[in-house]
Amino acid sequence: MEKIKIHVLHTGEVRTSPYLPYGNGCSIIKASGFTTPKSKWIWMPVSVYLIEHPKGLILVDTGWHRDMSPNGEYDKKAQIKSLGSYILYLINQGKVEKGKAIDEQLNKMGIKASDIDYVLLTHLDCDHANGLKLVKDAKNILVSNDELSMLKKQSPVIKIRFQKKWWNGTKLKGFNYNDNEGPFGKAFDLFGDESIKMINIPGHSDGLCAVKIKNSEGKYVLLFSDGGYGEKSWREMITSGISMDKGKQKKSLAWIREQSLDKNCIESLANHDINIKEHIIAL
Repeated sequence: MEKIKIHVLHTGEVRTSPYLPYGNGCSIIKASGFTTPKSKWIWMPVSVYLIEHPKGLILVDTGWHRDMSPNGEYDKKAQIKSLGSYILYLINQGKVEKGKAIDEQLNKMGIKASDIDYVLLTHLDCDHANGLKLVKDAKNILVSNDELSMLKKQSPVIKIRFQKKWWNGTKLKGFNYNDNEGPFGKAFDLFGDESIKMINIPGHSDGLCAVKIKNSEGKYVLLFSDGGYGEKSWREMITSGISMDKGKQKKSLAWIREQSLDKNCIESLANHDINIKEHIIAL
């Protein structure tokens, strides 16, 4: 197999209470930051991943839309409109510097949205799906059917957390699992050759998936999205404060730890790890 190249890109930043990424099962009120002074909130990168694969060009997640920061700066009014919820704005804020929205970065690389064979969404939270319309011309846009089914639950939290305006008018489709890898034996093998798998790691959301990219020698990179928020998450087994199921979240994080410590793991990356810089991985 030809080499696989993974571009780790940052599409702006997100600011939250420190208890959202590292709340370790705290209450949703505490995780949301309503009891924490803004002076103690933290900024984290919003990552996306462009994978150059012999069988196609793949984008994992989409980051923030440009309309979060029309002028490349923090803009409260614009964010509330982009997010579609004032309450969601109170929980997490974002900013996207000029040139850092995903379509802007792709343009610099000479890539059009229509050149992308697959957009793989790890889940549908705002900092992963808000920029989806910037790449709506991609050939395929996929998310797990577990994530889509979760949206049907009659829950105020879900109605606030996930805004359909981010993907309405796109070609978003759900996929069914066709493989048994992962903490719950649920995975989607994109090409049927184990080189790209979406592996269900529920807890943070029902359909949350890690992306495992493996070469012909068995070496792999694990993109575990919001299964944890940094290396210290799996090293110290610290779960996030936002969870749909705390028990599943812990089991998923234990699997991430196991995979990250495997000798064949080249890199294991959380989407919002403050210690991860933009770089390219050759696999």
